[in-house]
Amino acid sequence: MPGEFDFIRRFLSHFPKARVPVGPGDDCAVLAPSRGPLCVTTDCVVEDVHFTRASFSPADIGHKALAVNLSDVASMGATPRWFLCSLALPKGFPLVHLTGLARGMAALAREHRIDLVGGNFTSARELSITITATGELSRPPLTRAGARPGDWLYVSGTLGDARLGLAHLRAGVTRGASVRRQRRPQPRVALGQLAARFASAALDVSDGLAQDLGHLCTASHVRATLELGRLPMSAVVRRELGPEGALAGGEDYELLLAVPSRRGKAFEQACARGGHDITRVGEVSRGSGWVILDEAGHAVRRPGGFDHFGSASGVD
Repeated sequence: MPGEFDFIRRFLSHFPKARVPVGPGDDCAVLAPSRGPLCVTTDCVVEDVHFTRASFSPADIGHKALAVNLSDVASMGATPRWFLCSLALPKGFPLVHLTGLARGMAALAREHRIDLVGGNFTSARELSITITATGELSRPPLTRAGARPGDWLYVSGTLGDARLGLAHLRAGVTRGASVRRQRRPQPRVALGQLAARFASAALDVSDGLAQDLGHLCTASHVRATLELGRLPMSAVVRRELGPEGALAGGEDYELLLAVPSRRGKAFEQACARGGHDITRVGEVSRGSGWVILDEAGHAVRRPGGFDHFGSASGVD
């Protein structure tokens, strides 16, 4: 029967040696001083909350655990540097599944050149993975508090795909673009770094645009107007969920950006050159709160977003 250190050795074998003075194996990692400030985030994925082992492969779970943290790093405009991983495994968890977790996580780590520098293993009733990730800043960080009246609002990619993917998985559908978006979200790291040159504020869309836009307005002490007809959606999301469902869906892990209007066109051109898909969806003004306008210019009811401890609609 494999023990804790067998699990540790098996897991670490899939990651390259970290480029740090002291890495995994000691009580603490030792990190080289950075030229710029570091931003630090932590998040976890928990069995039967963020995934089920019946619907996600071990590699999917490992990928997603790191991706949700990289999305936070992306929203600050930072470059990923190091991460810690804490794994809580059910008793009898197969080594082959641990290998899958590591491979999914390690592939994404290599893609974004972020080093695993330490972590922890423990036993638990259900599988959970907690990541602490750091990113290096070469410019002032993008925060939720920087939006100003007159800024244009942009969102990357398309909305609602992960919510629809979850619904498909629950219905027994295991393939398709929406299912892939639920299982393997793609953090917008390169876009975040580009946006740091133009944007005044940003956050990642993890709890649904409806809820996350509210966070931006509250932090920045501004009002936002969102145009429902501009929301970027795939054809299947438009058909099966509609704009309201896309607004409320969680786990898109796209970026919501506020950009001063004088920089808007230049930002759009830079995104086009870099292959980043963005859509202007609204504008910031003086006041508080936010409103959704339909194509006729009428205000419509605002849907909720995901709340782990509340009753709002949505998924996470």
